[in-house]
Amino acid sequence: MPDDLPIRKIIHVDMDAFYASVAQMDNPELKGKPIAVGGGGTRGVISAASYEARKFGVKSAMTGRLAIKLCPDLIFVKTDFERYKTISKQVRAIFHDYTDLVEPLSLDEAYLDVTENKKGNPSATLIAEEIRNRIQNEIGLTASAGISINKFIAKVASDYNKPNGQKTVNPEDVVQFLEALDIRKFYGVGKVTAEKMYQLGIFTGKDLKSKSLDYLELNFGKSGKFYFDVVRGIHRSEVKPNRIRKSLAAERTFSENLSSEIFMLEKLEHIADEVARRLQQSKVAGKTVTLKIKYSDFTLQTRSKTSEYFMSDKSMILEIAKQLLYQEKLKNSVRLLGISLSNLNTEKSTENIEQRAKESVSVQLKFEF
Repeated sequence: MPDDLPIRKIIHVDMDAFYASVAQMDNPELKGKPIAVGGGGTRGVISAASYEARKFGVKSAMTGRLAIKLCPDLIFVKTDFERYKTISKQVRAIFHDYTDLVEPLSLDEAYLDVTENKKGNPSATLIAEEIRNRIQNEIGLTASAGISINKFIAKVASDYNKPNGQKTVNPEDVVQFLEALDIRKFYGVGKVTAEKMYQLGIFTGKDLKSKSLDYLELNFGKSGKFYFDVVRGIHRSEVKPNRIRKSLAAERTFSENLSSEIFMLEKLEHIADEVARRLQQSKVAGKTVTLKIKYSDFTLQTRSKTSEYFMSDKSMILEIAKQLLYQEKLKNSVRLLGISLSNLNTEKSTENIEQRAKESVSVQLKFEF
């Protein structure tokens, strides 16, 4: 690794089957049973599955119809985002007892930089263990964690001993850990990319490391440099607190396919109302409206338009969404519509916090993990 590579103590905490685990915690009768959050009805799509359901192959983004074929005893429960947000705030409050350098990725996972921490504890491993124990004892849920020198390796490691476990990759073990790793386990390598790598004879981190930068850029474009670096333990991204929101959206899947724009107008109004409500709740506005259309054959299309002014009013958002709907002829009947607002007015300075992240970096290779 380069001599100037920052060596941080990064923890990635990932709640175990979060949505499903919350449902099981709130309803003890569901504990130990295969459950799916969302996915009810003939066309619903699953948001999350319990570990008991995953054993049958049930997973998120799967239709409820397919899931019930795989697991006839599957129990469907409704999503409850307000409840998830409440629990998420409780978990993050625990994180902030240890460091202010917390970067949430979603409601159920976050990065923590504990190079310097509020407890004065030199061991990131012990901090991760303490955090996980507190989440279980104070909230009633389990979490897994990965601990290492940067965000990429910590993210990969958090999946290593799931559920309710943790994995530390010490500085001296990074190269060996990455070389032995199945390429499918590399964060950022999706299913399509993994298949392409297999075709090129790349099955492990060691195989990936044997390829030159030119070779990887030739076959994977701009991502080639990312793959070249991370397999060598190089990932310079800092933990960034107060991540700036890039967009806000809402969407609906319909019980029956819609074949005419006229039938979609009422649906768009409800979606625009939800987007406006979320914008006002978050106290943000945006300039770019994007209409998302998923057809009955599951192909996806997006249409966007950028206004000169920031907007958060439902009527303005709806008007642009209508224009986008009629922008061109529909390719097929429609099963889902969504509206998102981006180019938000959330640009604000986080220089002080990010400077603290930089100052917390230690370039010493030998310190306790």
